[in-house]
Parts: sequence; structure tokens; C-alpha cells
Amino acid sequence: MNTRENSHATMRALTMRLDDETFAIDAESVREILEVVPVTRVPNASDAVFGLINVRGSVVPLADFRVLFGMDRREATEDTRIVVVEVRLDDERLVAGLLADKVHEVVDLDADAQEAAPRVGMRWPAEFVQGIARRNDAFVIIPNVEKIFATLAAA
Repeated sequence: MNTRENSHATMRALTMRLDDETFAIDAESVREILEVVPVTRVPNASDAVFGLINVRGSVVPLADFRVLFGMDRREATEDTRIVVVEVRLDDERLVAGLLADKVHEVVDLDADAQEAAPRVGMRWPAEFVQGIARRNDAFVIIPNVEKIFATLAAA
């Protein structure tokens, strides 16, 4: 992420919690937020994309970002939500669900408050992190959702 090119840009982002970390994804990629729905488990599927859900009559893969970011899988709680996103994958549109421990709010993240992810000292896979922003004296991790799904599709 090069924040110097457009220092006054903002990213409209949906913030959500995974474990004790705050993550933010581009709000433009969010189609809807759902309460937990029945999941059809896929035999021999990875822990990261473990099942399929029905979203308005469409079959949608469900990804657990907790697993992708090295956290333990957790049972759903009353706060757990599925964030349905649409991303580009090899010039095609992919609709997928992402499990979140809790969805917070839509915020504007100032480009001036965003930095590239450091290559060392992070507990998350660096290739999955687009950047890190500061908001209210806390760090907000901005995952590279397209890169994550491209990696999962290649696996």
C-alpha cells in the first residue's frame, strides 16, 4: 500500500473483531451481513474454507478468517456474524462468506493513518495483510481479501 500517492484518500471500511484484534475490510466489497446460518460441511475441505452456505438461493463458500490468521476455531456465539463479500478473482466475481466474532461499524480510515504491514514481528501471514491502520489509539488490520481468496483457490 502506498499511502503517499493519495494522502487525503479514505477507505470506507467495515470493522469486525476476530479474537482480540480489530480487522477492517473495504465496505464496497460487502454485500450483506448475516446471522449464523446452517453450514453444509464439505468433506476433506480445508479448515479455512470448511463449508457452504445458502445466501438468497446461491451456494456460497464460507471462510473462517480466524483459521487463516492463525487463531483457534471457535464455536459461534450470539455476536458471531457472516460477512458476505464480493471480490474479483482472476477476472471473475466471487461471492463468499467470512466468519467474524463480532461486526462493529462502518468507518472511514484515513490513508495517512495506514501503513504497509511490517514483514517481521507480526503474528499473521504478511501476504494476507494489505496494511495496518491506526484508529482511536488502536491498530486495525486490513486484510488483503482478494489475495486470501486467490491463495485459497490455488490450494
